[in-house]
Amino acid sequence: MRNFKHQQQRPKKSSLIVGRKAIIEAMQTGKQLERIYMQGTVHGETIDAIKELAEKNLVPINKVPVEKLNNFNVSNHEGCIALISKIQYQDLQDVISFVVEKGETPFFLILDGITDIRNIGGIARSAFCFGVHAIIIPDKGVGALNEDAITTSAGALEQLAICRVSSLMKAVDELHLNGIKVFASEMTASKSIDEIDFKEPAAIIMGSEDKGIYPALMKICDAQFKIPMQGNFESLNVSVATGVILYAAMKQRK
Repeated sequence: MRNFKHQQQRPKKSSLIVGRKAIIEAMQTGKQLERIYMQGTVHGETIDAIKELAEKNLVPINKVPVEKLNNFNVSNHEGCIALISKIQYQDLQDVISFVVEKGETPFFLILDGITDIRNIGGIARSAFCFGVHAIIIPDKGVGALNEDAITTSAGALEQLAICRVSSLMKAVDELHLNGIKVFASEMTASKSIDEIDFKEPAAIIMGSEDKGIYPALMKICDAQFKIPMQGNFESLNVSVATGVILYAAMKQRK
C-alpha cells in the first residue's frame, strides 16, 4: 500500500527571521514568533541570549540538525532560524476579563499534547463554529500553528483567541481563580457528557490520542466525562471527538 504522508509546505522566506542577532532584535522589539529552529551543536553568548528571551516570551525552541536549517533555503542562518507567528497570541486573563465584561459565559478549550496540525486545524474549526471563546495551548509539546494549520482550520485559527501559556497546570489554576470549572475528556470516565453542566463557566481539556491528558493535569480537573459510543471500538479521532463534545456543550449553552 502506498504511503500518502502529509507533506508540510516550506515556509515563505518572508515569514522567516534568519540569524542570531536578527532573532534577538525581533524578540526584544515584541515581534511574536511561532518557534525557533536551533542547530543542536551551537553555543555562545548570543545563543544564551536567544534561549533566555525565548523562555521569557514563551517561544518554543526546536533543536534540529543543520540539514533541517539548510532546507529552509536561506543563507547565513548561523544555526538559528525563527518562524514569525501568523497568530497573535493573547493573555489568558485578558481574554477571560473581556468575555465576562461582554456579559457572556466563558467557554474555553485546552489542548494537551496534540501535535498533528491537521487535528489542530479541525479542532479550531469546530471551536469557532460551536462558540468557544479561546483555545489554550502550552508553549511546548503542541503542533506549530503555521500556514498549514491555518489552512486546515479554514482560517478559524485567525478568528479565535489563542492563548499560549508556559504551563497548563497554571492555566487551570487561573481558570479556577476566575470561577471557571475545568472538565477532562476521558474515554474511561464514569460520567457521560450529558451529566456535565456546560451552562456554567467551563473549559474542556482534550488530550493526545496516544498519551491522553497529562495525569497531574487530570487530577486538578473538576470532573471527567466520556462520549457514549455503540460498538466495540477504542476511541474517536481527537478532532472528531472535540467536535462531538463542543456540539453537545453548545446545545446546553443555547
